[in-house]
Amino acid sequence: MTNKLFTDFPFVPEIQNAIKKTGYETPTPIQIQAIPYLLDNRDLIGCAQTGTGKTAAFALPLLNKLAGRKKNMATKNAQSLILTPTRELAVQIAENFKEYGLGLNLRMALAYGGVAIGPQIRSLHDGVEVLIATPGRLLDLMQQNKVSLKFVETFILDEADRMLDMGFINDIKKIISNLPRTRQTILFSATMPKEIEALANSMLINPVRVDVAPPATTAEKVEQIVMLVETAHKRDLLRHLLGKPEFKRVIVFTRTKHGANRVAEVLNKNKISCDAIHGNKSQNARLRSIENLKAGKIQVLIATDVAARGIDIDNITHVINYDIPNVAESYVHRIGRTARAGTEGIAISFCDVEEKSFIFDIEKTIKMKIPVDKKHPYHSVKVEQAPLISKGKAKAQIERTTNERHNKYRKLRKVFGSAKGSTRK
Repeated sequence: MTNKLFTDFPFVPEIQNAIKKTGYETPTPIQIQAIPYLLDNRDLIGCAQTGTGKTAAFALPLLNKLAGRKKNMATKNAQSLILTPTRELAVQIAENFKEYGLGLNLRMALAYGGVAIGPQIRSLHDGVEVLIATPGRLLDLMQQNKVSLKFVETFILDEADRMLDMGFINDIKKIISNLPRTRQTILFSATMPKEIEALANSMLINPVRVDVAPPATTAEKVEQIVMLVETAHKRDLLRHLLGKPEFKRVIVFTRTKHGANRVAEVLNKNKISCDAIHGNKSQNARLRSIENLKAGKIQVLIATDVAARGIDIDNITHVINYDIPNVAESYVHRIGRTARAGTEGIAISFCDVEEKSFIFDIEKTIKMKIPVDKKHPYHSVKVEQAPLISKGKAKAQIERTTNERHNKYRKLRKVFGSAKGSTRK
């Protein structure tokens, strides 16, 4: 199973070329299990966390199916529907579809709340092959007769348990009632509470079930530490740690591409040598950055989970979770970058209030309590005393604040960029 390559799947040449351009060669376990069934047009339940490659597991077979179709879409209709809980996830899935569907010239539309509905209505007018939507906005469009689901051939429900957490189940049932009975249905969920099991039983026909359980152990020689710090002081704490001589070769993990870039900017301004790698960087640029860390040309590599796939560097002294992942499996993969080949290493996780539930989940998975280190100048009593909130609420809150920070940062860049570009006479 581990020797499987993407080239072993019967994808059309355009998709194989697109995969090659991403630099990926080896599929993840969920992709190895799910793709053959989905290519065979089977209904499927996938129990897999974010960060396991599940988006590609459903995107690649769907794109392959659409690649062989004639483009005779009816007005306001969608051939396939992907339902996702948040705007951020919808945008991320759309980026993946664009990346893997390069050269297929497919029509795709995004529909989510918080923005004007007009442009979304216009994008749907001539019909689309792929519609990626959040439940609330899709129902708005349906009620206004701006989209029809009567020709949907493939329906994908992503992060179903999170939909349940966010109170979307009744909306989903309304949407499903408007779908044709004959269709391929795919459901992905990190967990399978009884409500999701019941929903799956009502909407899928003879489904295959694939399950990718997160590994429950971490490397024995990794010393794991949590530092309780408010997000506003994470950069200061990072600079403080990286100034110590023992932090020789470090990988810092962030949640987003934008976050990786911002951390890199701060470190470079403080004369700390670093590179950032993420999905927007070319494969060659990523490889160059990895080689720079291996060769000692830089002290720090800042990475997102996707970009870090396949990194194999010896003698990493520290892994720092600048943002704690909401999936225990990702945590295990991250800290496994240190303490390789018999060496020892240290994994430090910066934890704000919302991330405490992620640490709780990680500790349950790895079956150990991670000690809290208070001996640093940015220890937060507020974080220490804050009650645990549900994982669903934590994710939603983090996405909201991340989005707000990103927009604020973009505006500042725009202002200062234009100020730099102007000259006084």
